[in-house]
Amino acid sequence: MSTPQPTVVDPVTAGAPGSGEPPAPRSSRPADRSHARSFTRGFVAKMVVMAVVDALGVYAMFAAWNAEAWGILAAMTALLVAANWVYFSRRALPLKYILPGLAFLLVFQIYVVAYTGYVAFTNYGDGHNSTKEQAIEALLIQNERRVEGSDSYPLTVLADGDELAFGILTQDGDVRVGSAEQPLETIDDAVVTDGTVTEVPGYDVLDRQQVLARQNDVTNLRVAISEDPEDGSIRTQDARTGYAYSSTLVHDEAADTMTDTTTGTVYTPNDRGQFEAADGSQLAVGWRVGVGFENFTTAFSDSRYSQPFMKILAWTFAFAILSVVSTFGLGLLLAMVFNDPRLRGRKIYRTLLILPYAIPGFLAALLWAGMLNRSYGFINQVLLGGAQIGWLTDPWLAKIAVLGVNLWLGFPYMFLICTGALQSLPGDVLEAAKIDGASKLRTLRSVIMPLLLVSTAPLLISSFAFNFNNFTLIYMLTGGGPRFADASVPLGHTDILISMVYSVSGIDGTAPKNFGLASALSIVIFVIVGTVSAIAFRRTRSLEEIS
Repeated sequence: MSTPQPTVVDPVTAGAPGSGEPPAPRSSRPADRSHARSFTRGFVAKMVVMAVVDALGVYAMFAAWNAEAWGILAAMTALLVAANWVYFSRRALPLKYILPGLAFLLVFQIYVVAYTGYVAFTNYGDGHNSTKEQAIEALLIQNERRVEGSDSYPLTVLADGDELAFGILTQDGDVRVGSAEQPLETIDDAVVTDGTVTEVPGYDVLDRQQVLARQNDVTNLRVAISEDPEDGSIRTQDARTGYAYSSTLVHDEAADTMTDTTTGTVYTPNDRGQFEAADGSQLAVGWRVGVGFENFTTAFSDSRYSQPFMKILAWTFAFAILSVVSTFGLGLLLAMVFNDPRLRGRKIYRTLLILPYAIPGFLAALLWAGMLNRSYGFINQVLLGGAQIGWLTDPWLAKIAVLGVNLWLGFPYMFLICTGALQSLPGDVLEAAKIDGASKLRTLRSVIMPLLLVSTAPLLISSFAFNFNNFTLIYMLTGGGPRFADASVPLGHTDILISMVYSVSGIDGTAPKNFGLASALSIVIFVIVGTVSAIAFRRTRSLEEIS
């Protein structure tokens, strides 16, 4: 009797017409149905999150469109398209996890570095803040004078929220309303009483007390007569009567010249982004233009910047290196002491030691600035019995104070990482060194330190980069002072390169704004830190080979 052979079913042909086989059972979940497209709670939550992201993205795109920032508009459009494709596609699963990081990298790193590099090669700063078209408009506005013999207009000061506006009554009896951003336009529904505008839909009429409270804003307000800046504007000095003002400059768009109608002087644009006359005189407002490597040469050749730059560069290196060495040395010492199992209450001591790390750095710097004050600081008045030591006013004492405060702020971090590194050291290696008769000093030098540096060297490099740019400590503690006596720019003995960039930029109001030079110095800092970090990271490979 022959044994029946099992029937082999071809999964490809099973269930096909004429095959004689029953159809293969189908999966309860269709293979072509994506989980991402099923209306589960997770999918609905993703739809809500993406709707919020799209709404914010579209808002940013409109803002970029209105500001004519075409690069930002293109980047935002690309990010939105990429985000929707990634999170609604079955083929982009890995990108779902890395796209947010890539987006933040593009916005906060790549864009910032690229824009800083662009500004470093321009004359962006006071007098050169905008485009040529904006500079022309600003020149026309700034050189306005009252038109002699022009009509006066009964005027009412209006407010739309915090924005002021003027309402004037023309000779024809029309009411025209405008603000700093909106030229005058006729309002049909306004109410006029006794020759004065008393009510305007959408605006509040300010009374005399409200006008006096904002007197400077009212007298400085300029309301354009039309979209063309050459048509002039309406201004007032008494908040009751408006007068027509017209610019003494006339811009000839075809010839690209600016003419002063009072003197007849003709100004033509030069290669420095300003209108210049034949006698060399220039109009005050200019525009941004490329200046090549001029900002870099200024930083290293102009005595106003080159002399303090070299001093600040040397101090920056000293500050960063000494900060890393001191904080690491103290942190390692304390970690070794409190890593001894024979010491009682180690957890309490460790908790107390990390308290300085829990206090925000800017707040701690302000507290130390108060305690180190020469006249009423806690250190001079209480600890030193009323001494008058200029901790923050003497050049050398200020540097010592900066290093001391940074040591107090930084050693808890080093204490934590050294404690973790010591506890992860292999016990058999330490035991072998002890059996071989190595002394504690030799064990520390030849076994513990090489193994410790393998794990801590990258952190030491990052600590160097952080202290190289530790703007918060310098700004909050000393403000860069005391100032250099022979410097024509507001720089001081405790300034580091990043605080020098801040002072040179003029953001704090102590110097004219010079964003081009500040950006050039930022590029120099980036190159220095990048070079030092690259060299240091290459050196750490030798430690790994030793271990």
